[in-house]
Amino acid sequence: MHKTDMKTQSPVMEFRTRIEDYRHWAIELDGAVATLIMKVTESAPQVPGYELKLNSYDIGVDVELYDAIQRLRFGHPEIHAVVITSGLDTMFCAGANIRMLGLSSHVHKVNFCKFTNETRNAMEDASKNSGQTYMAALNGTAAGGGYELALATEYLLLIDDGNAAVSLPEVPLLAVLPGTGGLTRVVDKRKVRRDLADVFCTVEEGVKGERAVAWRLVDETVPRTRFAERVREKALQLAEQSDRPQSGSGIWLKPLQKECDDTSIRYPCLDIKMDRDGRTVTMLIKGSDSAPPASAAEVLAQGADYWPLAVARALDDALLHLRFNEATLGTLVIKTEGDIDSVAAYDQQLHDLADNWLVREIRLYLARTWKRFDVTSRTTFAFVEPGSCFVGFLADLLFATDRTYILDGQMEGDDRPAPVINLSAASFGMLRMANGLTRLETRFLGDAAALENARQSCGQPLSGQDALDAGLVTYAPDDIDWEDEIRLLLEERASFSPDALTGMEANLRFAGPETMETKIFGRLTAWQNWIFQRPNAVGDEGALKLYGTGRRAKYNRGRV
Repeated sequence: MHKTDMKTQSPVMEFRTRIEDYRHWAIELDGAVATLIMKVTESAPQVPGYELKLNSYDIGVDVELYDAIQRLRFGHPEIHAVVITSGLDTMFCAGANIRMLGLSSHVHKVNFCKFTNETRNAMEDASKNSGQTYMAALNGTAAGGGYELALATEYLLLIDDGNAAVSLPEVPLLAVLPGTGGLTRVVDKRKVRRDLADVFCTVEEGVKGERAVAWRLVDETVPRTRFAERVREKALQLAEQSDRPQSGSGIWLKPLQKECDDTSIRYPCLDIKMDRDGRTVTMLIKGSDSAPPASAAEVLAQGADYWPLAVARALDDALLHLRFNEATLGTLVIKTEGDIDSVAAYDQQLHDLADNWLVREIRLYLARTWKRFDVTSRTTFAFVEPGSCFVGFLADLLFATDRTYILDGQMEGDDRPAPVINLSAASFGMLRMANGLTRLETRFLGDAAALENARQSCGQPLSGQDALDAGLVTYAPDDIDWEDEIRLLLEERASFSPDALTGMEANLRFAGPETMETKIFGRLTAWQNWIFQRPNAVGDEGALKLYGTGRRAKYNRGRV
């Protein structure tokens, strides 16, 4: 899942994989229950320099897990419950590999934590919205990130053998946080009392047995002699709650077509251009020029080629590719191109067939991908130009960006009609942000009249001035000013401090209520980002560097 770019001799992260290529996970299917078995191959790290002992993991392990979650959701409608367990006898998962963290760049550590949390969010989304509920069968100790993985499930069953425990030992051992998702899920999701959580997070050996149940760290403990039986029994109980089909075919997520060179990345429905001098990347989503299939059965038959699903897969992969491989391209511009009527027809179909299990999965995947766009550490702009097709669910991207510019009128010498945007029901419920609100609810927080005005405009093409008057765009330059305004905008943004911009943008994007999800990513940006640069953690005498050497870290005792 990584390759070496021969031009730069630097590792290039690749997020496309296949079940046949898995080195760390196995999938077993048994009726309505699937089991994801974690048995990490020690000698197969993402990059050389460490061994993945005790089911510890790196980004490569999590790429496979994310792929497995997607395949279970789309490929197996009959699967109603998923059990995550370990292929090792006494160790569920030792968490993120410490040697890997000690060797990794600051950028990789933070992005690694972000991706692992997004993957766990996908599990929680499946449990909440897809009728595919996850549970953890902890057949051994779950430490650090291993326990964080278990926390992303809806039921934690811990083996009671006198040794197995759950723990978040990062603070006492490593001088870092449990990925921020661990701390947040303990108190927000598991509802562990604050004082007990404080004890738990500072005890290296963790908590086991009945105390783990009493403190709400797990739901149940079971003796080894009854463990397998109880896991199966509970999984079937969870499966009974599902509204997914009892049988039927899913779709095969065939390998994603992708071509890359130094200045571009190309998918069938997405073109990406990279301006390295201007530190800008432009993403052009290409709309479908054909009508949508006539029925849910034909959507199933099209499978991964169904245009909205193809868009979600391409954009998902592209955002991850840019995150891990192109850190210096600090400004992301999103554009669209295609037939407005065709895009609108697909958008309407996603609404009309919302009760179909597959269409529901596509809608949820679009929502997760839009969320990944929300948490990018880049400046994001949208440009609505002649030939654009910002309609329906694509129009919602306009409200995910930091600023939106629409051309007011036509370009001189260009016969194409003036660009418009066209809202639909997708922006009023289907595509919610991490804060639980739609992007328009977030945009018009406290302004019910503006929100209702936007709702009333659904289905109406809005030109530049109309969109500006409705508060749906930031600026609407005419053809005389367009090129100069865009040029100055990009030049100005590239001149600012990337650190200051990341902090500013992350603070502005999530108005409204705070949720477990916004806490995780907000704290990841602010706290873990900072802690991962502190010498107490990553200095030559820091805990991450000295872990396993027998030497104790030397801390700067000043509180900041």
